[in-house]
Amino acid sequence: MSEPGPLTVCVVASEALPYAKSGGLADVAGSLPHALSEIGCRVTLIHPLYRTVRERFPSLQEQDEKVTIELGGDTTSVRIFRHRPSPGITSFLVDHPPSFDRPELYGDEGGDYHDNGLRFSLFCRAATAVLGQMTPPPDIVHCHDWQAALVPLHLRHRKDLAPSLSGTATLMTIHNLAYQGIFDYGILDAAGIPDSLFHMNGVEFYGRINFLKGGILTADAVSTVSARYSREIQTEEFGAGLENVLRERSADLHGILNGVDYTAWDPSTDPHLAANYSSENLSGKDLCKADILRTFGLSPDLSAPLMVTVSRLVDQKGFDIIAPVLPALLDAGFRYVLLGTGGRVYQDLFEEIQRRYPERMAVRIAYDESLSHRLEAGGDFFLMPSRYEPCGLNQIYSMRYGTVPIVRATGGLDDTVTGYEPSSGEGTGLKFDDYTSEALFLKVHEAMLIYRKPDHMHRLVRNAMAQDFSWSRSARRYLDLYRHIIAQKKHLSSEG
Repeated sequence: MSEPGPLTVCVVASEALPYAKSGGLADVAGSLPHALSEIGCRVTLIHPLYRTVRERFPSLQEQDEKVTIELGGDTTSVRIFRHRPSPGITSFLVDHPPSFDRPELYGDEGGDYHDNGLRFSLFCRAATAVLGQMTPPPDIVHCHDWQAALVPLHLRHRKDLAPSLSGTATLMTIHNLAYQGIFDYGILDAAGIPDSLFHMNGVEFYGRINFLKGGILTADAVSTVSARYSREIQTEEFGAGLENVLRERSADLHGILNGVDYTAWDPSTDPHLAANYSSENLSGKDLCKADILRTFGLSPDLSAPLMVTVSRLVDQKGFDIIAPVLPALLDAGFRYVLLGTGGRVYQDLFEEIQRRYPERMAVRIAYDESLSHRLEAGGDFFLMPSRYEPCGLNQIYSMRYGTVPIVRATGGLDDTVTGYEPSSGEGTGLKFDDYTSEALFLKVHEAMLIYRKPDHMHRLVRNAMAQDFSWSRSARRYLDLYRHIIAQKKHLSSEG
């Protein structure tokens, strides 16, 4: 039997490196196309042309064909720019200045932009038009999160928008179910959603319109970014109101763990670090720790354990269970550095603790890519006690950098971190089950005990650094899923 031919894959995402980033979606939507290209796929990416993209790539090439779309009775012309971020990948960038020429991607200090529903309705319509112009049409369109969720809906229910795509399969990936794209009923027409879909088994969600629900219901298959999270979101606790919809699609719901770009996250070559090191020669790690202590003005004692966190300051990330026990942990001998942006409540709370422990704790309210690399290298432990975590990347970075993750056993954290067993010397981190301050305190106390036993600590660090979560493995799982979805679609079409 001959090998199947290469697939043509189109990724649709509202953020992707090297163009724009607000979170982990950009890492995935940027890295997955490269990994797919390396295993033989023909890959395109459709992405908004934000202000930051134009600033970073001032010499983009505009396509001859413009795209004209109708939104709520208004006809809008959209320009499409072409770019090749690397060999084997072509990006189509949707240019509509009223929608995308803004300082930020989704909102500002006042909150989300009020017209996000219209902005990403336009993006999905433009993406559908671009897809319809591709020759030959793609084998599969891979859409990410609510901002791209209307694309599978259009391909299913608005075949007039792209007639050539009747045989194209679709995959809808959920990166975080907490963000669904919920808007008032008035957006229905402007979004190009047929009135016939406004019901409880369609896009209706408590009297409003839910973009992500539309994508979940109309894509040929749905995926999430870890196996455990794919199970969790079918429960009331984690389903965010869509658990019944997801249970109905359970046969078509898949969990594929995100990969990591080890060319960017490798302590032996990382240019951001004070010193490079590897699992064979860890001497540079102490220099990285000293660099962090010096940078933040903390006590220079290398013998005391240093915990770090790089995170958005939001409820999801476990800050409500860290805060009550953090003073006791600092009193017990830990130092702690927190880097992130987000909720003012947590910013104020942790800055107040910092004022009480100026030599043991530091807070930096910022997004700083270079500093995040330095913290991953300089810490002894990475604290990540999330309430829920679809996949998580920092615990994976931490393991490669020999910074032992302390996590709650949820979602991708549970799938990637194996609890350390001193009796066998096996395990890659420390994890606990109950979402309580008490459970967190006990696990961090256990970390202190391991830290004080160098043989165990060195074994744990080397176990962690030996893990492989590269994109090559995840990309092959996606390729297998793509082929399964395409075959299933062809089978259903032949039956129909």
